[in-house]
Amino acid sequence: MSVHVAVDLGASSGRVMLARVGPAGDGVRLEEVHRFGNEPVTLWENGSGALHWDVVRLFAEVLSGLRAAGERLRDGERVDSIGIDSWAVDYGLLDGSGALLGTPYCYRDERTARGVEAVHAVVPHADLYARNGLQFLPFNTLYQLAAEDPARLAAARAMLLVPDLLGYWLTGAVRAEATNASTTGLLDVRTGEWDVALAERLGLPAAVLPPLVRPGETVGTLLPHVAEATGLPASTPVVAVGSHDTASAVVAVPATGENFAYVSSGTWSLVGVELAAPVLTDASRAANFTNEGGVDGRVRYLRNVMGLWVLSESLRTWDRQGSPTDLGRILTAAAEVPDGGPVVDVDDPSLLPPGEMPARLEKLCAATGQPFPGDRPAVVRCILDSLAAAYARAVDDAARLSGREVDVVHVVGGGSLNTLLCRLTARATGRPVLAGPVEATALGNALVQARAVGAVTGFLEGLRATLRPEHLARYLP
Repeated sequence: MSVHVAVDLGASSGRVMLARVGPAGDGVRLEEVHRFGNEPVTLWENGSGALHWDVVRLFAEVLSGLRAAGERLRDGERVDSIGIDSWAVDYGLLDGSGALLGTPYCYRDERTARGVEAVHAVVPHADLYARNGLQFLPFNTLYQLAAEDPARLAAARAMLLVPDLLGYWLTGAVRAEATNASTTGLLDVRTGEWDVALAERLGLPAAVLPPLVRPGETVGTLLPHVAEATGLPASTPVVAVGSHDTASAVVAVPATGENFAYVSSGTWSLVGVELAAPVLTDASRAANFTNEGGVDGRVRYLRNVMGLWVLSESLRTWDRQGSPTDLGRILTAAAEVPDGGPVVDVDDPSLLPPGEMPARLEKLCAATGQPFPGDRPAVVRCILDSLAAAYARAVDDAARLSGREVDVVHVVGGGSLNTLLCRLTARATGRPVLAGPVEATALGNALVQARAVGAVTGFLEGLRATLRPEHLARYLP
């Protein structure tokens, strides 16, 4: 049995999981050893507040988690490898000495708007899509880079996405993992390599793009001071996994064939199908579908849906108003709300920033001539009905645009525990929904590590067979 540490960072929380991977048929046993919050912080700059990630604190939490993992080892066990995944698009810049230039921005910061304008003035989105295959999202990395302080960008020698930055601090190796790099807008969707010509056309320094590594390759081993801080041997390898968290989550989709769609449901929901090649048609671009890299060279053909962020931010709003709401109780109450309530576009840009979410939902209802729900359970039902409708649109569009039959929808991640959302999704899509595993990202992360060290073998379908849980919650249309 091999032992691995899966560091899984989300845009609202992070955790460090100890994973024990047995031979074929034994599966993966996960043990959470450390959990911590993760929220952007507002820092004052240029006369206004800007959203940043406290990435130094995140690294300190990762070190604490690695130490905790070492303390949970049984007699005779050792940590065979470490893998890190996180959300996409956000990055840190390193100067010539390897020091971090400033605090990484959060993708929800408003600065990205000027980056969109600057990029599209040079390269229209249609031309971008033909090169990078990405749906338009105003916070994609190339837009963020175009909005950078020119002096800071000129001083940069490397750009590292969040998991790569943490891996650099663990190992000293400057590398970019390919599945996450595919979300930047600067990776050629056909070759899987950096599009240096595009970067130069946009006036972005191509020299900051690090050497690429693929899932399963070793990034490096622990630096001496990291080994001392964690109690782990300096020889412990850090392995590249599908470091975009959705890439790892899709590894753990318990599919038995190719005719499936997936919903990786968390703060964001990623809804799509798995393909062997990208879809770069005008119809695909118009439908705002993206072609992102997956493990074993697969393409994650999907659409980003705003996700459970809308629900969690509504709960935070009510908390700030001094009347906290218990999630379990309000979901139970929402299940009793009659059908036929309002449905809004959960991808409306007004729902992206943090703040007074219910008030924004009320404005969307008003704009579409729908009465706003009168109580909180009805607001929650509106959110979940709207999410299910967005999932259904994305599944139907993915099938239509790719030509892939979809017989079943797999919901993985935290949203798989939301019984009401899964039930509504089955009804909206008209297809059976299989819910689980909840810890899909950590499972996929761990299994790619295990294959890298030779503990398991096989391509993606074989990995899924190893992970396939015996019991999945099933919801019928």
